[in-house]
Amino acid sequence: MGLWHVFYADWQMECCGTPFSLGEEVSWPLLLSDADEVLGGGWHDQLSKIVGPVADVRGEEGAVRVVREETGLLVALHEQLVGADEFGEGEVRPGDRIRAVGLLTVETHGSVDLPEVRGRVRAIQVVTQGFADPAPGSGAGEPVPEGRSLRSVDTCPKWFSGGRSRSDAGAVVTLEVPGTDSWLSHAVREACGGIPHAVREACGIPHQGAALGTETEGIPADALAALLATFSRGVGPKEG
Repeated sequence: MGLWHVFYADWQMECCGTPFSLGEEVSWPLLLSDADEVLGGGWHDQLSKIVGPVADVRGEEGAVRVVREETGLLVALHEQLVGADEFGEGEVRPGDRIRAVGLLTVETHGSVDLPEVRGRVRAIQVVTQGFADPAPGSGAGEPVPEGRSLRSVDTCPKWFSGGRSRSDAGAVVTLEVPGTDSWLSHAVREACGGIPHAVREACGIPHQGAALGTETEGIPADALAALLATFSRGVGPKEG
């Protein structure tokens, strides 16, 4: 079972999404997005690494590039991630093998229907985003990554609230996808990344050498959600 952080934007949910709760099974079309283009960047804990062969999925309006991650996850690739191969030379083509790091996002508004990923919701964090003061004549301020915070909830809301300087902008969901593995799963198995000792012991996860799948096996839903929240903070560390 692989654990993947997925960002579900407020407008995607408000337009045509269905609210979900901890423990529910969902099926979503996922896009590996350029993290710097989502709410001004600053994502760190929520990033995913995708390694695998590229293919095309065609629809009436064209085609979209997808990659089947080497442990089984199938996601579409944002156009900015397929402009060049891993060596920075030429366009990524079907059959190429790609290594990319980005932010997995729910995408339901493309011209081509994306393949859906089925998984179980293991943690939900509402994203509250701060915005800089808008420039004169501008309608809205730019998102400020340092002004981002997350709060754990049991159910994702249908509607998100807020004002001009600070508002709820969506949710970070930890999705457990059968037949896959991930950075996050490995980190949880090894109980690293600053997990409080009491939380680790309560969940019954050994400090080292845990086998694939033990990161969620037999753990109560609320304890697992609390554990996973320690792996998803509001903003990444500053460089330098």
